Amino acid sequence: MSKVTLGLLQHACAADPKANLKKTLALAEKAAKQGAQIICTQELFRSQYFCQKEDHAYFDLAESIPGPSTAAFQKIAKKYKVVIVASLFEKRASGLYHNTAVIIDADGSLLGIYRKMHIPDDPLFYEKFYFTPGDTGFRAWETKYGKIGVLVCWDQWYPEGARLTAMQGAEILFYPTAIGWHPSEKAEYGVNQHGAWETIQRSHAVANGCYVAAVNRIGLERPIGGDGLEFWGQSFVAGTSGQILAKASLDKEEILLVPIELGKVDVTRTHWPFLRDRRIDAYGDLTKRFID
Repeated sequence: MSKVTLGLLQHACAADPKANLKKTLALAEKAAKQGAQIICTQELFRSQYFCQKEDHAYFDLAESIPGPSTAAFQKIAKKYKVVIVASLFEKRASGLYHNTAVIIDADGSLLGIYRKMHIPDDPLFYEKFYFTPGDTGFRAWETKYGKIGVLVCWDQWYPEGARLTAMQGAEILFYPTAIGWHPSEKAEYGVNQHGAWETIQRSHAVANGCYVAAVNRIGLERPIGGDGLEFWGQSFVAGTSGQILAKASLDKEEILLVPIELGKVDVTRTHWPFLRDRRIDAYGDLTKRFID
């Protein structure tokens, strides 16, 4: 079985985008030196989570793709022969912005991008103000170390996205993430909220017989004052039967290194043939908003 080591970068974010980029590049380089072969950042790592407020000034955080951040990661990927998934705030054109992940192969080439498809709008998660829904569709990329799919945060709640990505042969689903608690709600709802987040992604691993890697940030962020958001960390990798292979801490910066065996994807899909037994003739209504 082909063995691959994943490197998930979990950390807090400061107010200075340059400092955040420098830190993330340093963590990526450290992960590569420690043996990681596929490295993934957390969602929108270059800034604190600015979507807590609708403010036009935050559009200045966006950058072009390809651009400076992409080039910096490409340099590391080529130097250490690693695959990198990096989450960026993309300025596509004037007035057109996306929450985008770049996929860089181990030779430093830019394999492609994934633009976040599902955009939330909840208290302190006002993403619809900033991000145009993605138009790349769900995709999988053949990298040096395996075929991977990338989705972003809110996408992780949708089994359709995971399924369509897995159907293209993805062996690992990566979910760069920025999710946490409203501090005032944590005591009452915190355990259930986190449990739901972890469970749904483990379910994607089960239903599709693949690995799932979720990368979340840590720390209390209050860029607009108030109670802010307390990010719950706990980045993790789930195996092909949904089991937790490794999980990071609640509140510590760390590189989560997780060795996996890609051969188990075929074994799992053969023994639990959910893809074989799908009734594709009966699923047409999934393209409808609601069935009356």
